[in-house]
Amino acid sequence: MSALSRRHFLRTQSFGLGALALPWLLSREGLIGAPTKPFTEGLKFDLTGKPPAHYGQAKSMISLFMIGGPSQMDLFDPKPQLTKYHLQPFPGEIRYDNAAEASSKVFGSPWKFAPRGQCGMEISELLPHLSEIADDITLIRSMRTGVNNHGQSVSALHTGRITSGRPTLGSWLSYGLGSETDELPTYLALTSPQGPPLMNNENWTGGWLPAVYQGTMVRPGEPHILNLDPPAHLRGRGQQRQLDLLNTYNKEHFTLHSGDSDLDARIQSYALAARMQGAAKEAFDISGEPDSIRKMYGLDQDHTRDYATRCLIARRLVERGVRFVQVLNHGQSWDHHGVIRSALPDRCREVDQPCAALVKDLKQRGLLDTTVVHWGGEMGRLPVLQNDTGPDKWGRDHNTHGFSCWMAGGGFKGGHIQGETDEWGHEAVKDIVNHYDWHATLLHLFGLDHRKLVFKRNGLDASLIDGQPARIVSEMLA
Repeated sequence: MSALSRRHFLRTQSFGLGALALPWLLSREGLIGAPTKPFTEGLKFDLTGKPPAHYGQAKSMISLFMIGGPSQMDLFDPKPQLTKYHLQPFPGEIRYDNAAEASSKVFGSPWKFAPRGQCGMEISELLPHLSEIADDITLIRSMRTGVNNHGQSVSALHTGRITSGRPTLGSWLSYGLGSETDELPTYLALTSPQGPPLMNNENWTGGWLPAVYQGTMVRPGEPHILNLDPPAHLRGRGQQRQLDLLNTYNKEHFTLHSGDSDLDARIQSYALAARMQGAAKEAFDISGEPDSIRKMYGLDQDHTRDYATRCLIARRLVERGVRFVQVLNHGQSWDHHGVIRSALPDRCREVDQPCAALVKDLKQRGLLDTTVVHWGGEMGRLPVLQNDTGPDKWGRDHNTHGFSCWMAGGGFKGGHIQGETDEWGHEAVKDIVNHYDWHATLLHLFGLDHRKLVFKRNGLDASLIDGQPARIVSEMLA
């Protein structure tokens, strides 16, 4: 029996999480470089790097998720029919979400579209910087989840189903491929200084996958991740000796509770925390970035500085081996039921330059070929007015039956338009991309088979797709 219990040891020590962190459970070379079996032959519940089932061009993904529902007919999907019949009664049926503020009047876009790039992709004047990278993106105009509630549609795009509590895409990628770094979490969510996103940590939950695969929330300001630093008097050899002792107790304790994935994840997170003490600070520190990069992202402008900072950090993270990064807005700030003529330009000014700079920066560093960049929300908007109380108050209601997003890098075609909505922009009618098709395509680009990436749950195979009729949308792939 141990002379000192693990619980007593922890209770009597006064150092923070960084000092509680385990030392390297394996040497860095052993942890990352050791031969591993492919996931099709069985997974250990850790973040050791695992080879994909087949060749996959993508190694990492940055999701620029615009919660609330950017208006596709004002940004990406021009509809002359709306302009022609502006303020006239809509001739068909509309699937309203908010019937109390509904109107049947057609709402023509107040903004002009023009062909961009060599591909001639039509993009709104509200996105001048995106227009500069039109030849690098696949623009999907036929996205669909089919459920008009924000939370359910966010869940569909993050987890594959409209119900909450399931693992997110980032967790599935971590589960299927492990990590390419042993010094940083493999899945990070960068939140806004203005507040948490709609549904908060459900955006990066690991659901019922082992807890080691859930995302790590990054604070918008310093310290970005809490409790990494030990007190000054414990740094160096003193801390290492305490960590060695704690390692002994943790191994002993885990032997008695080897089936507890939460305990296993906590022990692994402490080990990671020890290694992060220097690496995380360096990754989040953008002070050494050259002025040309800072200006390209928009760090020199008040209205873009926040989003530019997080986009630049996202690039630094994938550059250092992080698998999946989310950049999230506060609340559902793209939800424009009213005042869309002023609110939508404001949202676009905040993100347009940083998002385009991210793609340009990845490309010039040779990282775009292996990094998927996603831009989009959980829904789009309707072709008719909402809140018909004067032009300055007009807005648009929810629409998940046909909306737009764009993808770049990682094996997606450049200068490609996928799918169409009807002449009003109400419903996807050609080359439809359902959320589960999108997931299957992304997994394919990472070298994973959506039919075989499964986790045993209650004796059954559970997956991101879970029996939905998903297809790999090969038309979008380079």
